[in-house]
Amino acid sequence: MFAEQRLPAPPLTHLSGLVVDDASDGSSTWSIPASPWWRSAAGVFAGGALAFVADAALAGAVFTKLPRGTALLSSDLSMNLLRAGSTSSERIVATGTVIDVGRRQGLSEARVENARGTLLAHATSRCVLKPMPFEPPPPPEDFPTPDPPMFDTPDPYLRLAEGDVVPQVVWDETKGLELIQSWRSGERAASPSCALLGLRFVDVEEGTVTAAAPASLWFTTGFGTFYGGALTAFADAAMNAAVTTTLPPGASFGTLDLKVHFLRPVTPDGRDLSVRATVEQRGRTIAVSTARIDDADGKRVAMATSSAMISEDRPWPVVDD
Repeated sequence: MFAEQRLPAPPLTHLSGLVVDDASDGSSTWSIPASPWWRSAAGVFAGGALAFVADAALAGAVFTKLPRGTALLSSDLSMNLLRAGSTSSERIVATGTVIDVGRRQGLSEARVENARGTLLAHATSRCVLKPMPFEPPPPPEDFPTPDPPMFDTPDPYLRLAEGDVVPQVVWDETKGLELIQSWRSGERAASPSCALLGLRFVDVEEGTVTAAAPASLWFTTGFGTFYGGALTAFADAAMNAAVTTTLPPGASFGTLDLKVHFLRPVTPDGRDLSVRATVEQRGRTIAVSTARIDDADGKRVAMATSSAMISEDRPWPVVDD
């Protein structure tokens, strides 16, 4: 019904442009416009942007197989990243397909591509299935198409992107730690993707970054739940920042993989989530990072890991995908 626009678009769609393009038995396709809002400080789309789309496609594919009265909760999300996206991608498209759906859990996988079909990432997910604690009412015979809402301003993703992309000459002359510290102090504007997510840096040391992001209603789905893809984007941004603090001038990196475990639901009460990321191992070419996300009451809501390939004395790529 969301694909047919017979139900009002959720806040998540207004924030990012995320829409369902197609759904069938065991499959669902979702996409977002490759908006400048998703640019990292290096100008490319980080893994969190791709995961933001993949999470919907993965859960949506399992949802198409569920019997009436069954609820779905994402348990984990894994990404293997192959290529960076960029504004030239036109759209970021994720197509999820079911691997297996049982009585208690569902497994799915997804291909994340640009508008031209170039594979950017492969994702997998596990969902926990539970019977609803009440008997859902029968669906109405008719769903009238709602009138599109009228707002004084465009949806956020349609507005002029805020935040800064750091020029390569600055990367060449500045340590990564100094850049992250300048974002924390407000001397330099953080990236457009951080601006879109509302993520800000609270504490910065070499190899460790603490950030905050709001548990905003903007990140809720059509079911009123806080979106797991948003938590993944938070964790990825913080881990990327932690890796950046270890970079010498002129270095760059690319995330190889990303995995998030969702531990408990997030209440979209507008209070801050705390995201703490640490580089656990930093070799010459590989960095392994972890992140934990706590709600405003100090309860752990998610944990994440990622690995990145470091390229010293190599500029950030000019993406032409």
